[in-house]
Amino acid sequence: MKEKKNEMSQFDLTPLQIVAELDKYIVGQDQAKRIVAIALRNRMRRRRLAEAMRQEVTPKNIILIGPTGVGKTEIARRLAALVKAPFVKVEASKYTEVGYVGRDVESMIRDLVSQALNLVREEKFSKVRAKAEEIVNERLVNLLVPVPGKRKPMDAEGEAARKHLHAEAREKVKRQLKANELEDEMVEFETKEQPTMPMVEIFSGANMDELGMNIQDMMQNLMPGGQPGQPRSRRIKVAQARRQMVQEELSKMVDMSEVKSEAVRRVEEMGIVFIDELDKVAGKSEQGRGPDVSREGVQRDLLPIVEGTTVNTRHGEVKTQHILFIAAGAFHVSKPSDLIPELQGRFPLRAELTSLKAEDFKRILIEPKQALTKQYKALMETEGVNLEFTEGAIDELANVAYQANKLAEDIGARRLHTVMERVLEEVSFNASEMPGNTVEVTPDYIRQRIGDLLKDQDLNRYIL
Repeated sequence: MKEKKNEMSQFDLTPLQIVAELDKYIVGQDQAKRIVAIALRNRMRRRRLAEAMRQEVTPKNIILIGPTGVGKTEIARRLAALVKAPFVKVEASKYTEVGYVGRDVESMIRDLVSQALNLVREEKFSKVRAKAEEIVNERLVNLLVPVPGKRKPMDAEGEAARKHLHAEAREKVKRQLKANELEDEMVEFETKEQPTMPMVEIFSGANMDELGMNIQDMMQNLMPGGQPGQPRSRRIKVAQARRQMVQEELSKMVDMSEVKSEAVRRVEEMGIVFIDELDKVAGKSEQGRGPDVSREGVQRDLLPIVEGTTVNTRHGEVKTQHILFIAAGAFHVSKPSDLIPELQGRFPLRAELTSLKAEDFKRILIEPKQALTKQYKALMETEGVNLEFTEGAIDELANVAYQANKLAEDIGARRLHTVMERVLEEVSFNASEMPGNTVEVTPDYIRQRIGDLLKDQDLNRYIL
């Protein structure tokens, strides 16, 4: 019951609250934020419906249209993180029509199940981790201070003294383990080696996701009793032994069949698939166009997944009817209307993201939680260097990034990474030699390091 209440609290966010959370990480793009916020809120509303009606209400899938670097992926990723939903990002251009070499579209659902499995397993592990660590500490104490073997008989007083000394030694080691003072000590630790199956990896990396999955299951079933390799004793550090023991104890405490069923349920009810570069598979196939022959085929293969089908995975069958699909693309050459009509109908919502202006770059540099200026200040602080940006410097950095995008390719906010690295190259290189110093980044400082690069169109191709 507690688990369900926690899950509902994550979904109990209003569209206003969702947009406010997204504003902490993404600047602007209000229309896109509103649309995804409504989509998320509708998921919560659907859960309140009667069973018969709930099955009929399907997500309204979204296409985000805009150039690279304006926040399409970040919006989808932050949305999923906000409600701890299983999330996977895929690129439409990586898939090929059935019959061609490449990955088939069903693999995105298998990837989503794998993400959900990791998510649920970590949640379950976190609930019992404290107990597992207590058990592991006891096991480590037993290794470091073993129970005394048979010794020469002693009188009652001597035996009591020996037991007292042994108990004191154990208590001391317990305190040291809790304080992580014995992490480099060596202990004799017995492990069971897991057999490796390199052949399976070769198969599963190609266009044989299901074949690789079946081979892996078959190999596990062929192992005697499904048991790992023979126990092997070896001397390792306490830190390493602790990690392995904790994983062993967690695996004993958590029912993996329950984890798998919960992961499948979450994928079906909460999963989000972000399909990037959808514009790369838009357009009718034309004879003699090489790789383009499979574009329409990829769209037709995507259609049943988005429409609603059942995909077979290693952890059970997954129904895709209620998975939210968010597609994205620049659509410079093609248009959403170039998609096959059936697929267009499955993405009824469109949001256009705008190119970034100088003012947007300025906000990106200072407003988000993960703003670049905050990142670089934190990095330099690790070396004891105090990095300060004046207000004029922020304006100059924003203007340089904006002009560079106008002169060269428009790569959105990613241009700021190039500009910042160029401006702070000397400081980053010498920071370890100048602890205690303060470096003030001013407009003149930036101009000295950028110089006339923006005016030299041939040179800025390679530098900015």
